[in-house]
Amino acid sequence: MKTGIIHSIESCGTVDGPGVRLVVFFKGCPMRCAYCHNPDTWEMSGGTEMTVAELLEEYNKKKFFYKSGGITATGGEPMVQIDFLTELFTEFHKRGIHTCLDTSGVTFRPGDSEYLKKVDKLLEVTDLVMLDIKHIDPEQHKILCKQPNDNILAFAKYLDKKGISMWIRHVVVPHITLNKKYLYELGLFIGQLKMVKALDILPYHDMAKPKYKELGLEYPLEDIPPATKEMAMAARRIVLQGFKESKMKNNQ
Repeated sequence: MKTGIIHSIESCGTVDGPGVRLVVFFKGCPMRCAYCHNPDTWEMSGGTEMTVAELLEEYNKKKFFYKSGGITATGGEPMVQIDFLTELFTEFHKRGIHTCLDTSGVTFRPGDSEYLKKVDKLLEVTDLVMLDIKHIDPEQHKILCKQPNDNILAFAKYLDKKGISMWIRHVVVPHITLNKKYLYELGLFIGQLKMVKALDILPYHDMAKPKYKELGLEYPLEDIPPATKEMAMAARRIVLQGFKESKMKNNQ
C-alpha cells in the first residue's frame, strides 16, 4: 500500500467543498504564489507519511458529521502525489463518500499520454474539482505564481471535456488581480466551460504574514493591503459579465 506525505488534517472543514468534510493537506507544490497562505506545504520534507487506511480511520472517527460532505484533498498541490491521491479517492469513492480535489491544475501535462492515463484514473473517482485560477493573463501569472498558466487552463478544458463538475476559485488582490480587464477575461474563459457549477471570488488576506516570519521567508506582498468583501463582490460582478457574454456567444 502506498503512503502519502501529509502536512496536516482538518477534521471538520466547511469551506472546502459541499457539507462538512475531512480536509487532507498534501505536501508538495511547484507554485510559489505571492499570497500563498501555506508556504510550509511547498516542500515534501517535514510531512507525515500516512496510508489510505489511516486516513479512512480518521474519517470514520467523525463520519456522522460528514454525511452531507466527504473528503477534500488540498495542499500544497495534491496532484504532485497523484498515485497516492488516486488510491485515496478510489477507496473513499467505493464506500460512497464524496471526493473533492482542490487543485491549481499546475501539474497537468496535456501532451503526455502516460500521465493522462493517470489523470483519467483519478478523475474516475473524483466527484468535484475546486480549480484555482490564480491569474488569467499568462505573463502576469508567471510574475504572481512563478509558473505559466497554459497547463492550468488546459486542465480546465480537459475537466470540462470529461464531464467533471468544477467550482472555480479566484483570489482578488489589489493592484494585481483586482483589474477590470483581467476579471472580464477570466469570465470570458470560464463561460466556455459547461461543467462550472460555482464561482468563488475570494478577497486576498495577509493572515499568513506571521507564518512567513516564522519560516524565515520574506512576505512577497508586504505593501499590498487586504481586499475587502465589497471589492470581491464588485470583482465577481465583472467576472459574471464576461461569463454571461461568453455563454451567449457560445450558445448562438
